[in-house]
Amino acid sequence: MNRKSGVLMHISSLFGDYSIGGFGKEAKYFIDFLSECGYSYWQVLPFCPSDECNSPYKSPSAFAGTPYFINLEKLRDKGLLTYDELECQKQHNPYVCEYERLYKERLPILKTASLRVNNKDEINLFISQNTYLNNFCKFMAIKTANNNEAWYNWESENYNEDDLFMWKFIQYEFFMQWAEVKKYANEKGIKIIGDIPIYVDLDSSDVWSDKHLFMLDEKNNPTSVAGVPPDYFSQDGQLWGNPIYNWSAMEKENFRWWRNRISHMTKMFDGIRIDHFRGIESFWEVPGDAKTAKEGKMSKGPGMKLINAIKEVSGNALIIAEDLGLITEDVVKLVNDSGFPGMRVFQFAFMGDTASTHLPHNYINNCVAYTGTHDNNTLLGYLWELDEGTRRYMLEYCGFKGDDWSGGCEYIIRTMMASAAGVVIMPIQDLLGYGSDTRLNTPGRAEGNWAYRITKEQLDSIDKKRFRRLNEIYSRI
Repeated sequence: MNRKSGVLMHISSLFGDYSIGGFGKEAKYFIDFLSECGYSYWQVLPFCPSDECNSPYKSPSAFAGTPYFINLEKLRDKGLLTYDELECQKQHNPYVCEYERLYKERLPILKTASLRVNNKDEINLFISQNTYLNNFCKFMAIKTANNNEAWYNWESENYNEDDLFMWKFIQYEFFMQWAEVKKYANEKGIKIIGDIPIYVDLDSSDVWSDKHLFMLDEKNNPTSVAGVPPDYFSQDGQLWGNPIYNWSAMEKENFRWWRNRISHMTKMFDGIRIDHFRGIESFWEVPGDAKTAKEGKMSKGPGMKLINAIKEVSGNALIIAEDLGLITEDVVKLVNDSGFPGMRVFQFAFMGDTASTHLPHNYINNCVAYTGTHDNNTLLGYLWELDEGTRRYMLEYCGFKGDDWSGGCEYIIRTMMASAAGVVIMPIQDLLGYGSDTRLNTPGRAEGNWAYRITKEQLDSIDKKRFRRLNEIYSRI
């Protein structure tokens, strides 16, 4: 891999005026920031609609885009919204995503805009050319007509035509606006890395339209669900609740659904991270009626059969294998056989194993190294929570000799940048040196996640010349 670096920040964390980050001028401003710092990658989280806990890792569609990222000012400029309507959407708090307001207000204003369009034929054609977006729009229209009940509880599959068109309009605007942002990034020398949650939600258009590809009983209840065994993050494991794929049915169709998914994503992004990659080798399968993930067992996944299908459709896109968690020799072999770069996370390096692949001196070129992921504490928060002995050793490892260890983050970043890792990625909070109050997600906790946002003033406070110099010194430009 060519030596490069980048920043991890989800679109939702961008600054702006409308309760959440989006595809407006702020995204281009951030791209300019990355370019000036000498970074090559902007890594984001899944773009799909989020669940009731605001997580983009459990979505009603693996293909659709969230309504919340649509830039409302562009709709005003098209004459689809008035200045007064836009003013009513202005946020109250710039520091967090205002999800409660978004739930109540965003779809109604987008429906208002959809009723004013004069290019219906163009929108309908765009949606008709993508089976999965078409399925999603119909799914959401029917769901609305059934008081937002889950599809397996629907009493009817009738729907309102205006609701259907609203969802078509939302997806059209989402993908048109994102294409403009991505084009701008690529012109600036910035590549975008997207994220693929390995599983989908039971209450999703994906399961509804392809039931035979999932492990369901005759009443459409999942016979087994996804999760992870007890680990560093949770002593009970994590009970995700997503339905397990029927891998034999997938294989009979030559992995059609996965091929289409990867093809869709590589059109949207220059690279993709496959979340929970180890689930392709083997996965934690929990009985559908289990109370905790402890009750699960490990089952074999499709392995290289799926990997080869992914390779056939991914072209030159960078594919990152998220190989974290309970990693066996079989998982290591699958990652190696795939040729995809795996992940290294600094915050997992100092847990007592001197042979740990997460220690920077053990990094190989074909890996993507992170100070932390969206599931980790910030670097400063991590330092704060370490026991004194581990913290002292870790800082010595990074060449820091002072007493005020709060200055250690800079040394950690330098250590990462100097490593052999082909790509080094840092969450935006670590560039800012912020603490755990800006953490994006705590696995296993339902409330209080996914809300962090940066302000323009905070972004402007980052010393761009310092980070550019680091990229120059360690040949990452």
